[in-house]
Amino acid sequence: MPPTATAPLERALSNEQEVLNEWVQLQLAAVTLRSDLTSERELREQSREFIALLRQAAASGAYASSSDAWTSVREFLSNLSRSRAHQGYSPSETATFVLSLKQPLFARLRRDLEKDAGGLADALWSTTIELDRLALFTTEMYQKTREEVISRQQQELLELSTPVVELWEGILALPLIGTLDSARTQVVMESLLQAIVRTGAGLAIIDITGVPTVDTLVAQHLLKTVAAARLMGADCIISGIRPQIAQTIVHLGVDLSAVTTKATLADAFTLALRRNNAAMPGAPRA
Repeated sequence: MPPTATAPLERALSNEQEVLNEWVQLQLAAVTLRSDLTSERELREQSREFIALLRQAAASGAYASSSDAWTSVREFLSNLSRSRAHQGYSPSETATFVLSLKQPLFARLRRDLEKDAGGLADALWSTTIELDRLALFTTEMYQKTREEVISRQQQELLELSTPVVELWEGILALPLIGTLDSARTQVVMESLLQAIVRTGAGLAIIDITGVPTVDTLVAQHLLKTVAAARLMGADCIISGIRPQIAQTIVHLGVDLSAVTTKATLADAFTLALRRNNAAMPGAPRA
């Protein structure tokens, strides 16, 4: 695009205060207004800053998506998108901040170029391109922020779904519920190892009663977790081996002979107490 491509945009922004006042009024009257999230004062300040940065960038005559002169504009929109994504704005509400500026700018271009149909068409087209690209950039930044939030929430849910409970002095329990994939195995392993270091426990019960299916991959994940715990000086017992899971493991040819397994968490806990030479109050010692 030639250096003069942004000249119509600069021309339309020549009277910043007039454009600002009209634009703010349009935003306040729009159906996408979120007065519960952004005050009128804050909206006016955001609009004022954007117009100033936009006019400065347009004055450089450089193209928005490739020039360093537009860095400040992109940084502003990036921060705005992140802020609004965290506040609860929708993607369309966020992009409308940029797109709603078209109306006051187009009105000025029509007024200034009403006698030059060709010039007006070119001016409207180039201005539309600039604002549309900035609106798309805003949406992309919004989406990126939402993806980061979702990723962080998923990580937090993984951590919450793998609680390590101290059942008895020196005995930990790690109940697993749901599918055990590579990402979750890493969280499980880290949670268990940290608990072993924190408590000094020598036994850990990994209960898979809530794991719907056990295939070769899940079995390998369990073996890795057991091996990691042993390196930390703790032995593991796997409980929750239901008949169908036992048949599946045998059918798959997975070797769990080196790992102690029990059908229920109660059986595993009883065995762990025996190994620790402990017993429940009132129960005879083995």
